Amino acid sequence: MGWTNLFTCEVDAFCRTVLAHHFPNAIPYADIKNLDATAHLGRVDILTGGFPCQPYSNAGKRRGKHDPRDLWPEMLRVVRECAPRWVVGENVLGLLTWSDGLRFEEVCASLEAEGYEVQPFVLPASGVGAPHRRPRVWVVAHAPSRTGGRATGEVQGTPRSTHADGQEQPKRSARKQVQLPLEPTPIRRDASDGNGDDSQGGHGQSTHRRQGADGRDKAPRKPSDWKAFPTFAPICGGDDGLPERLDGLTVSKWKREAVKAYGNAIVPQVAFEIFQAIQAYEDGARV
Repeated sequence: MGWTNLFTCEVDAFCRTVLAHHFPNAIPYADIKNLDATAHLGRVDILTGGFPCQPYSNAGKRRGKHDPRDLWPEMLRVVRECAPRWVVGENVLGLLTWSDGLRFEEVCASLEAEGYEVQPFVLPASGVGAPHRRPRVWVVAHAPSRTGGRATGEVQGTPRSTHADGQEQPKRSARKQVQLPLEPTPIRRDASDGNGDDSQGGHGQSTHRRQGADGRDKAPRKPSDWKAFPTFAPICGGDDGLPERLDGLTVSKWKREAVKAYGNAIVPQVAFEIFQAIQAYEDGARV
């Protein structure tokens, strides 16, 4: 897309190695708590972050903002310090239901308090043809008055988290719609269906309807039949008839770290749809 990644922020050493490979010219930060983003003020158009999901995932203890791994306050601080035009945050569906949706409302309201127009969506991996649901909450926020980094061409930063606990919730702003190429499920912040399942929630349904930048319907995406996709890992002990002496072979540290990183990562094709929609919106605003 011609974007430049200005900086990254990742506490895990293995993941930092991966980021350094893909973005060798980006400034690498480790612990977001030590990141001073004021040096990037006015230089960032889009700040993206998958603030840690473990505090809100149904697979964990769901301690929410009482979990020390909840880094939304730190991400919000970074937003304040570098003042990007756009903020794109990602988390699991459990964020919608923790404390009856209070934390989710705090995330949206804290961005609105900083002058952003906020629109959250639920987008599933299956919406881009993946053989699994993996629905995730995406919070897209836009501050039209901010200049960002257009003059320098430095567009995207990628830290994780933020800060707004205890703030009085402001009056909700009118929201401009960012048209996504795939059909998302917009989230109504004043109503929830109570389904917080991170893998099979009703929010994760996708109709596969697509639109171009001009708003016209494009040819529908053909859903995958997934017939060739294995229901078990390719090698799985007795399921695959392995002899006993081979069943239980240890997995290399690199492979273990890679599997963990995949589990924590976003689906890049979904993020790409959002980025394309933002680019189309920006291009239209400049006409």
